[in-house]
This record gives sequence, C-alpha cells and structure tokens, in this order.
Amino acid sequence: MDNWFRSKWFIRGISLGFAILLYVFVAIEEADTAEESPISFTTLFGGSTQTETLRDIPLNIRIDSEDYVVSGVPETVSVTLVGPSSAVTPVVKQRNLEVFIDLRDLEEGEHEVEIDYENISSQLQVYIEPKTIDVMIEKRASDVFNVTVDFINTDKLPEGYQVGEYKLNTDTVTITSSKEIIDRIGIVKVFVDVAGLKESINKRELPVNVYDSQGNELAVRVEPETVIISADIENPSKKVPVSVATTGELKDGLAITSMEIDTKEVEIFAISEILDTIDEITTEPIDLSEITQSETIKVKLALPDKVDTPESVVEVEITLEQTKVIDAVSVNVDNLATGYEVNFIEPNTEYISISVTGNEQDVRELSADDFRAYLDASGLEAGRRTVPIEVSGPENIDVNPEVKEVIIEIVEE
Repeated sequence: MDNWFRSKWFIRGISLGFAILLYVFVAIEEADTAEESPISFTTLFGGSTQTETLRDIPLNIRIDSEDYVVSGVPETVSVTLVGPSSAVTPVVKQRNLEVFIDLRDLEEGEHEVEIDYENISSQLQVYIEPKTIDVMIEKRASDVFNVTVDFINTDKLPEGYQVGEYKLNTDTVTITSSKEIIDRIGIVKVFVDVAGLKESINKRELPVNVYDSQGNELAVRVEPETVIISADIENPSKKVPVSVATTGELKDGLAITSMEIDTKEVEIFAISEILDTIDEITTEPIDLSEITQSETIKVKLALPDKVDTPESVVEVEITLEQTKVIDAVSVNVDNLATGYEVNFIEPNTEYISISVTGNEQDVRELSADDFRAYLDASGLEAGRRTVPIEVSGPENIDVNPEVKEVIIEIVEE
C-alpha cells in the first residue's frame, strides 16, 4: 500500500475523484435553489422524485373585464408537476395552484400568450399543456335586441287548448360582448313550456337565451337576464285530415307507386266560425318535376288565414318506380354439347340490352353485372337455330330483354 501512495498516478486519480465529487455537490446545491429544478442534493442521495399530472385546472384571465372581452381561451388546462414527493403531494391534494394568462398590458387584437402559474413551490418543475395559446382581445360592445317567445310542448296541451295572446314585461334586452359576437347574434328568445296547462300563465320569470343564426348558443352578458311573461291558454280546436297536393310532372322513366304522409291528421286552432268551414288541410304543392328519387321530404301545411297548428310541417314519403335500359349484358350459352361452339348470327353479337323496372332505390345502382342472360342449347344439333333469351336478376325487378330470341349457328370445334 505504501507503494500506492508513492505512485504519482494513484495520487492523480484520488485528486480527480475528489474534484468530481466536489463539483457535483456544488452544482446540485445550486440547482436546489433554482425555480425550475426539482432535483436537490437530498433527492439525489436518498430522496425520491414524483411526477403528477393535474387535469381540468381552471385557467384564469387577468384583464380589465369591464372594457374588454377575450376569446380563444380554454376553460381548463393540464399541469404536470415534477419534484420531491414532499412538495408534489400537497399541491395534488389541495389543488390550490393558480394558472392564468395576464393580458392587462396587451392591446386589442390577436396575441400568442404564455400560460403562467402561481402558488407552486420553487422545488417543483411545472409543465402546462398547452404552454401557449392564441387569444383575441376585443373591446366590449353593447346593443339592444328584441326578445321573441317560443312556446314549447304545445303538442302536450290538453285537447282543445291553445296559446292565445301573451305579454312580456320588456320586449327588449341589452346584450354586451365583443363586436364580432354582437354581429353574430341572430336569435334572442325565451322558452315557455306550456305542457299540460289549462290555466293562463301569470307573471312567470324566464331566462333570456341568445343564439347565432345557426342556432348555436352564445355566451354573452344580457341585461336583464330574465323577463316576465303572462300568456293566455285558450280554446277551441279541431282535428282534420291532411292531404298531399302536387304540381308538375315526373321525369320520363319515373312513376309514383306510393305517397305516404306521416301525419294523417292535425289539430288546428281558430275561432269557432272558421273551424266550422274547414274539413281538411292540404300541404303546399310538391313540385314533382324536382323529384328524381324515392325520398322523404318535409312540406309545409297550406294553412288558411287565421288558422294555426303546432305541426306546421309534415313529412311525405314518396316511393318511385323507375324504368331504365342496361346495355352490354352478356348472353351465356347453357348445356351446349361437348365438341361444339356457338356463333351469334342475328344479332351478330353475344351482348344484348335489357329494360328493367322496379323501386327507384333498387334500380338506381343496377348494372349489367347484376343480371344473367342465357340461352338453353340442350338437345340442339349443328346448324342454325332460333332460340329464346332468358334473363335472371334481382328479386322485385321486372326484366324485359330488347331481344326476345336470337339466331345462332352451332358448329363443330
């Protein structure tokens, strides 16, 4: 061992080892005090590192909400914490961290902003998903809109009752949002559920709903948020049959096989004098020239003046029959004796055309591959012969070959 200590290489090795150990010690202790490093000296030697992801953490917005509105901000984000268990566990249990975007120093327009956080130990490394988001900052705008009323479940009113006159405590509301949202507003309405009512509605408070022209609900500030409605529930009513009116003609090759209406009768509402003059309600005319396939269409009812019904639109199922010609159907020769072959004389081709008729939906996609044309050569000897053509195909399809029989010549191979 004395020889080791006398060796200059042994001394150099020992010195290098102590130098590396000292460097690691100093570097780790410095990282322990840095905000972004979760690794401490204690963690490296005997501690433990934990990783936890917190989902659905609310994302707060710091902005002057009285003057500006912001779009493009997700409601929640995911936060991943990495660091000592002693620092991670309290945050996971209490979820007392705050995640936010600070827009107070930004001007109007589009911005890419980084999501920040508070109330998280400096021992932890924090990863937020998404890290950045694109937001739109806009000035608040306000406008006045008329409030409409939508009575729902009118079909569940007791028989013979209908909604009469109604009155709102205010016909307008003031809506505040960004100018872009204000310009998108298409519908401002309240919904009044009248199911089962026999008595008039007296001062019912209802929330105001705001939608764009596509029926998508918009998150805006409404003043007042609710309106008060009073409405009459009254009689009389009458049920009458519904018939379908048509105009125009179908295109060539098409024919109607059935026209079924989903609503056989409707309940109409009007004063008694008008109800006494009505025995049926017709639909608005269906233009047959626009019908090209079997389909179900929605049709408005042609209601007389001062007559109403909850079912102003009915569905009419139109079933068409179609006739079309399919070309190039190959004619097969069945039961031909061995050693013979067939030549087609009249017509001088082994392909024919067929006319098919059936439900339009069935006929629409038919092709030559769906049919088999054939002639039976059993018992036929050499020479010219006139034989009938048979055609088989899908069920419920009428097939009519344009050539009923052919002249063939049977010859030896």
